[in-house]
Amino acid sequence: MNEQVTSTAPRKPRYRWRVVDIVVAALIAVTGGVIFWLWSLGAGPVGVLTAAYPPLAGLYSGGWVIPAVLGALIIRKPGAAFFCETVGAMGELLMGSKYGVAVMVSGMIQGLGAELIFAAFGYRKFTLTVALLAGGAAGLFMGLNDTIAPWGWNIAWALDHKIVYILCCVVGCAILAGVLSWLAARGLSRTGALSAFPSRNAASEPVL
Repeated sequence: MNEQVTSTAPRKPRYRWRVVDIVVAALIAVTGGVIFWLWSLGAGPVGVLTAAYPPLAGLYSGGWVIPAVLGALIIRKPGAAFFCETVGAMGELLMGSKYGVAVMVSGMIQGLGAELIFAAFGYRKFTLTVALLAGGAAGLFMGLNDTIAPWGWNIAWALDHKIVYILCCVVGCAILAGVLSWLAARGLSRTGALSAFPSRNAASEPVL
């Protein structure tokens, strides 16, 4: 008679945040805050270049959502995208953002956009396709926030300008944040820097 052996050891929750997750997510967020601040400095010249058709400025927006996508690709746990984007926005605010407190709201909304994509895939798929979708969703939420919310920078624009701007945000964020973050995660994986994370083998995972 065969006796079925059943392990009584408690299973380790896959999605529970560890100290190392929090520390690295915070590092990504702080770095993101610096990127936000520098990216905001470039918004002025971009505004001059796109003065003939302002909605095109949305193509520049990808730098503002990199922490959300990169954080989720590395940490791979619920809340990583939202945490990294929100804390990054807080960092930009503390460094003296010209956008004031509204930058915090923007960070939370953009982080939520990326977070919803990773959640839709059950936090189990981190391919280039998912990274593109996450960046695009963050851009969509950014575009909606900027053009529809009462505090949006472009609330006074005509409807056609708003639509084009939102589409530009989606494209800009998908390419800049989605592709660059995916490449960065794979590059870090090759160095061994992600050995403590589920993303340790990101470099050898399927592209699509």
